[in-house]
Amino acid sequence: MLHKPRNPAGAHRPVLSELSERSREIFRLVVDAYVETGEPVGSRTLSRLLDSSLSPATIRNVMSDLEEMGLLFSPHTSAGRLPTDLGLRLFVDGLMEIGGLTEAERAAVDGQCNAVGRSMPEVLEQATTMLSGLGRCAGMVVAPKSERPLKHIEFVYLGPGRALVVLVTEGGMVENRLIDLPLGLPASSLLEATNYLNSRLVGRTIGMAQQEIFQELETARAELDDLSRKVVEAGLATWSNGNKEGALIVRGQAHLLDEVTEVGDLERLRSLFAALETKEQLLKLLESADHADGVQIFIGAENELFGLAGCSAVISPYRDSQRRLIGAIGVIGPSRLNYARIIPMVDYTAKVIGRILG
Repeated sequence: MLHKPRNPAGAHRPVLSELSERSREIFRLVVDAYVETGEPVGSRTLSRLLDSSLSPATIRNVMSDLEEMGLLFSPHTSAGRLPTDLGLRLFVDGLMEIGGLTEAERAAVDGQCNAVGRSMPEVLEQATTMLSGLGRCAGMVVAPKSERPLKHIEFVYLGPGRALVVLVTEGGMVENRLIDLPLGLPASSLLEATNYLNSRLVGRTIGMAQQEIFQELETARAELDDLSRKVVEAGLATWSNGNKEGALIVRGQAHLLDEVTEVGDLERLRSLFAALETKEQLLKLLESADHADGVQIFIGAENELFGLAGCSAVISPYRDSQRRLIGAIGVIGPSRLNYARIIPMVDYTAKVIGRILG
């Protein structure tokens, strides 16, 4: 179930120093049980889990105090307790122990993000699918317009009227676009177009050189025949048009649907994914990532976008070697995400992608 508890009116934001050791332990066990099962936990269950000999009555009193502080709530009159969004935030910020990844886990991420023989979109899609596979979450990556200096560009003949534009960036990423060609185009025109663009694009981004190239073409200063000129124009236009907007890749939405128990929850999830697809929300996510030094955690109602569906998100920016923001990657899931495992995995995956970008 995708719970959307709210904090009691007028409740202040508690801090760890306000909790006794006993309260901390009981609160931690409630959160652990929630992450594990998604179900409320009662005083009798807690009394069996605690090392001390606290009675169920004493535990109920402690849970009542935690509820008064806005850290727990009871979904039903006679049910046990669940953590609120505020409670989860306190737990993540102060009580949760986040370990590093094992060597095997690091190797698995490195292998999944291996860029050899794959384009950057393929690498990002694989990384997103991998994060989704952590369980009970959807993997997400936001990739803005790619503007990397080029190392090589080439036109590859595919058949009558068709060619492939292959671009290799200085970081070794390979990107491809299909273009239409004039029928009867000789192979010499493709070679001429390839040589012309390589002489002007290597070491520069398409955005940096595009205006200069079009100006050359318009003033007939480019020493190209008519067919080669059409190849150059088609290649630049196709690449630029296909790369104007950022992209959102989401994989594993079915994990979120597994948590849905009510029709209203399903509608909220649909609204969430519809909102994420909009350019405005993409820009907001990128802007938020650009101001972050590392992993950002959005828990339920804390964030308008994810609170809409009672979800949480763990997102980290990935940057190039000059620390320029390239995009953001992370997961969206129910508020009972396994934060302790997912946070270091998202953080490391973002760093690996940054290293690939160079």
